[in-house]
Amino acid sequence: MDEEEALGEQLYSRIYPKHSENAGKLTGMLLELPGHVLGQILQDEVMLTAAVDKAVRALQVDQEEPSKITSKDEDDASVSSDSLGEQLFDLVNVYNTGYSQKITGMLLEQHKEAVLNLLSDPKQLEEQVNKALKTLKEQHVEETDISDSSDTEDSERLGDRLFSLVEELDHCHAHEITGMLLEMDASVVRRLLSERTMLVAAVQKAQAALDTGHM
Repeated sequence: MDEEEALGEQLYSRIYPKHSENAGKLTGMLLELPGHVLGQILQDEVMLTAAVDKAVRALQVDQEEPSKITSKDEDDASVSSDSLGEQLFDLVNVYNTGYSQKITGMLLEQHKEAVLNLLSDPKQLEEQVNKALKTLKEQHVEETDISDSSDTEDSERLGDRLFSLVEELDHCHAHEITGMLLEMDASVVRRLLSERTMLVAAVQKAQAALDTGHM
């Protein structure tokens, strides 16, 4: 049995209990991710849950699109763009640049055909990611003087925004959970603010830690 088959079996066994009908398709979708990413996903329940949720949404979009073609072309286009964005973000995030959200946004400014090419051509994607990363780092150097003076203010704003979202999910423990999440890197906190699925998973992990008494 080769490594991909072994990973596939492990993924399938983890996915099947909650998604028995589409376990095969979801496993196949996740197997398109790089091997080292799959290894991390299998070791981290939060990452696994987030990855499976994204695959489920992508699968639902694929299943719904044929029935909508005749009546909701504009809706289809926007849903398709959202799906492309999520797929692209997953691939960009593999590079651990710290700027995944920004780089994805920059790449999505291209024509849809160009974005589709990036999804299917790893070399081209890597080139584009490196180019975007270089641009962002150059911008960051120029903005350093400004950002240094407002770090505290930024942290407070992040904390306030995060608290309001966490409060919706767990009113009773919002303060404790927000404090735990704010211990993470600022770039991760910003992703939590923009990625609902990731935020829910992080809150659930924090809740589990509170339940077992580990602050």
